[in-house]
Amino acid sequence: MKIGVHPNNLHLRLARLLPGAFVDLQPIFVSYAEGRDTAVLLESGDIDLGGTGSTPPLEADMRGLGVEYIAASAPRPANGAIFVRRDSPIGSVAELKGRRISLIDGSFHTYLLARSLEGEGMTLPDVERVESGARDSLADLLEGRVDAWVAMSPRLEKALERDDIRLIVRCGATIPNRSLFWTLERSCLSAAEIRALVSELSRIGGKIAADPRAAATLLASGDRSGTDIDAWEKVVRSRDFTVVPIDDEIIAEQQEEADTLLRHGHFDTPIVLKRSLETTK
Repeated sequence: MKIGVHPNNLHLRLARLLPGAFVDLQPIFVSYAEGRDTAVLLESGDIDLGGTGSTPPLEADMRGLGVEYIAASAPRPANGAIFVRRDSPIGSVAELKGRRISLIDGSFHTYLLARSLEGEGMTLPDVERVESGARDSLADLLEGRVDAWVAMSPRLEKALERDDIRLIVRCGATIPNRSLFWTLERSCLSAAEIRALVSELSRIGGKIAADPRAAATLLASGDRSGTDIDAWEKVVRSRDFTVVPIDDEIIAEQQEEADTLLRHGHFDTPIVLKRSLETTK
């Protein structure tokens, strides 16, 4: 089983570091740069399973790739926020109209921004989205190249401690923000393999939750971002590592996101998601 690992999916990142993870599936862990690359790697057969936020699998479905959802984390309300400078005249989402906003477009950042704007009667075209990629978005914000910044862990926790920026939206008030574990139908994973994946993802999640300090130590080892053990421990403790099989509630959440991004013009054609495996057996 070729399991994709990128830096922002902590569940699979830790799985690669934990002895014995996925041992019954003879895992090969494949590292890659970011979640938006997951569909391409699944399409090419370089990986069999990936873990991302909610938006990349919808982007894959827009390309007609035939996404198959395997499992999902519990909602992660703490892992996303929108910041402005402390001295910014922007006091709320309602004042983002016409502003430049740094984000990783095509990730859950896009959905968080869309839902936040929608609550104020606006849509994505009402703002200018600035792709951040690997750039230092905090520097862009502080130096005035953008007016707002969509942030996520582990940089989010550090941002919350600063006094030169100000929070205007927290993820939990806007979107569920789960991690989704998914593949493509063409990968032809068997029912037994899917059950084994869900079981092992759940076991690993329990192990992480049982000892956040140990998980933080693993994440800090070789971390080039400069995030230390204490900071990683805050990140680990801030999220629920419970993993559950895909069900109709989660599919409905994905459908709501797809419909929202269609309304905002991010998608140009509707996506109709299939009911979950659990309810179609």
